[in-house]
Amino acid sequence: MELRAGQVAVVTGAASGIGLAMARRFAAEGLRVVLADVAEEPLRAAADELAAQGAQVLARTVDVSLRDEVAALADAAYDAFGAVHLLCNNAGVGSGAEGRMWEHDPRDWEWAFAVNIWGVFHGVQCFVPRMLAGGEPGHVVNTSSTDGGIAPLPTASVYAVTKAAVVTMTESLYAHLKAERAPVGASVLFPGPHMLRTGLWESHRNRPERYAKSRPRRTPYRSLAQWEAAMKEAGQEVAFTPVEDVAQQVVDGVRAGRFWLLPPAAHTDAQLRARSASMLDRAAPAYLEHFILDPDD
Repeated sequence: MELRAGQVAVVTGAASGIGLAMARRFAAEGLRVVLADVAEEPLRAAADELAAQGAQVLARTVDVSLRDEVAALADAAYDAFGAVHLLCNNAGVGSGAEGRMWEHDPRDWEWAFAVNIWGVFHGVQCFVPRMLAGGEPGHVVNTSSTDGGIAPLPTASVYAVTKAAVVTMTESLYAHLKAERAPVGASVLFPGPHMLRTGLWESHRNRPERYAKSRPRRTPYRSLAQWEAAMKEAGQEVAFTPVEDVAQQVVDGVRAGRFWLLPPAAHTDAQLRARSASMLDRAAPAYLEHFILDPDD
């Protein structure tokens, strides 16, 4: 897909992190940008920033787990701009689950599935039919993660399960679009290749009451800064990928028509090979063994 000034991009989870970086990058390309996020004040700040730089912006507070709100977002985008060319289903949350899987609060799974899986599906259902009806070239980018999308990090198993589902959903979407000979493409995004400074660590701040934990956490939530400090104290330096690099990967990938927006990295490639070999050999997933002793999720 050729990205041109005047086209319209919709980004969920756009108030911070990867979503905001993508919105800034699209605006720099001259695209009109629709920002959606559940956090109202950061969303307004993001919209004001882009508008001050001359971008045409529409901002809507949206909980992507609620189909009616995503449908209203689509209505607002088409009412304002008449078309959507690029849809980035990027909103996501960490679950906040603790302990082994059988010890998890089911509400943690319900919330993570509602946002990370249903949110993507709602985006596809509410926007793609209109994108197809418009007849113009378009593209859908669904944000996954190497955690789950490539191989699960068992210490974040709920998140990993949801992100594995996003990969399969996007593969299926790609096949359906090809079967329709549609001018709309699809890609799955694996942000990285290193850690990212995003609001995912503080997802609990925006957790709806309907998904409130049924029992208190055993330990306090840990911020990214606290986790990074603990890693440094343990003698492990953490590498970070700037979110701006991820946004550039998206722009480059959409232009090139790439499905796998997966930056090259030795660690990721090793995971891919180990998992594939395990499946082909019908062997146990030995690539997970270095995580098995850690019970925290």
